[in-house]
Amino acid sequence: MAEQQLAHAIQATNLADILERVLDKGIVIAGDIKISLADVELLNIKIRLLIASVDKAMEMGINWWQQDPYLSTKAREAEIEKENASLKKRLERLEAKIKAK
Repeated sequence: MAEQQLAHAIQATNLADILERVLDKGIVIAGDIKISLADVELLNIKIRLLIASVDKAMEMGINWWQQDPYLSTKAREAEIEKENASLKKRLERLEAKIKAK
């Protein structure tokens, strides 16, 4: 029983070390899927996967999540402000048309 717990603890530590190293250095997985029929390419899918920590990704210049309104509250607030400004302009134009009549 003690040997099983020790082996489990060592495996967990090794897994944690591997995960830490992968997130620290980053890893890229790339692959292509091609489906052809009678030498006619029907489908071509390119898959690229990068696994890295947020800090490492930002070091590499990858920060798309900061501009995505579904993932960033700042981006969501900026989008709402932009939409509000657009709606205010539209409302002013409509009010001006009503006053002109």
